[in-house]
Amino acid sequence: MMGRWYEGFIGLRYLRASPHRGFVSLIGGIAMSGLALGVAVLIVVLSVMNGFEQVLRTRILSLTAHATISGLEGRIEHWPRDLGVLQRFPGIAGAAPYIEQQGMLIHRGRSAGILIEGIDPRSEPQVASLGPHLLSGRLADLGAGSYEVILGKDLAATLGAKVGDRVVMIVAQGDVTPVGVLPRMRAFRVAGILSVGMYDFDRRVALVSLGDAQKLLQMGDAVTGIRLRMEDMYQAPQLVRRAALALGGGFYVDDWTSQHENFFRSIQITKHILFVILSLVIAVAAFNVVSTMVMVVKDKRRDIAILRTLGASPRSILSVFIVQGTLIGVIGVAAGVAIGVLISVNLQQLVHGLQDALGVKFLDARVYFMSDLPARVLPRDVLRICGVAFALACVSTIYPAWRAARLAPADSLRND
Repeated sequence: MMGRWYEGFIGLRYLRASPHRGFVSLIGGIAMSGLALGVAVLIVVLSVMNGFEQVLRTRILSLTAHATISGLEGRIEHWPRDLGVLQRFPGIAGAAPYIEQQGMLIHRGRSAGILIEGIDPRSEPQVASLGPHLLSGRLADLGAGSYEVILGKDLAATLGAKVGDRVVMIVAQGDVTPVGVLPRMRAFRVAGILSVGMYDFDRRVALVSLGDAQKLLQMGDAVTGIRLRMEDMYQAPQLVRRAALALGGGFYVDDWTSQHENFFRSIQITKHILFVILSLVIAVAAFNVVSTMVMVVKDKRRDIAILRTLGASPRSILSVFIVQGTLIGVIGVAAGVAIGVLISVNLQQLVHGLQDALGVKFLDARVYFMSDLPARVLPRDVLRICGVAFALACVSTIYPAWRAARLAPADSLRND
């Protein structure tokens, strides 16, 4: 076996250093470290992008439905009949009516623009998981005629409002009075605080009961539309259109893929760009493998000459150094995967530790929509990174190994 695989044995021996220089040679260690660093950085960055996308999708869909069916003029009159049809439609897991309108809240001299969300507390849990995000209060508190409101956490902080306080809600629709047109307004009691973890929602959303929204907006028994939750969220674009046709048509349909299409597409494009750019780090490390192997070939010229005089073929010499370069790639890539996965899995704890130590907030929720740095390691990304890094490392060994195979034994021994 040793005679058959002596090229691999010699390549492994060359990877080791002489006794007075330690177990692994300095130049080989530098090459391995470069590969490991490039692979680890790429894994961490792509894992952060994956986690960022997953958390945003989860948080967005926890507050909004998979799809909506609304009236072409912004209202549906006979919605109870349509709601019953949709609740029995194949592929639809839940349906709930809603009212949506822009407005303003005023509290103790402070004001803020809001998005008024009129919901039915009994059917809303079928399409949106708001309960786990409530810091205080319950959806059941939003009874018709109670005139109570649940505010987003940042919205409440902006207004300085707490549970039990009275706030004034104003909508753009006006009432004609003898002194002119006055904006319609109504006092609401703060019944709870909502925290989704995304600044854009926590800063704007104000939840009220469906009946209170209808009275404030003078919509009668009409609603803006019906929210839907699908059994398979990825079937939402096709399913919501079939459902609207089943109701007779004449509706405006929308789904989560079109509402946030540009946002999620930009994340995917950014991920691909980062993969290409950070792959250049691995390419630089691969160039380091080339220089390492060239130095090894120069250092082992006498050994090469001796092997050639003992009958080793140029192909065997080529195999010896390809084995050595491949081993550098395998060890470097394996170390990079271990480091990258370890950092990605514990990234939030590391970030929190650095923030506490430095007293700096790395992520501002007003800019990044979240205050934590999530990470999600996908096996396909790890395999793709490993494949690219290992291929570059193997390609980098070809020229030095070919150069070693072409060395003339006589010239090498004569120089020594």
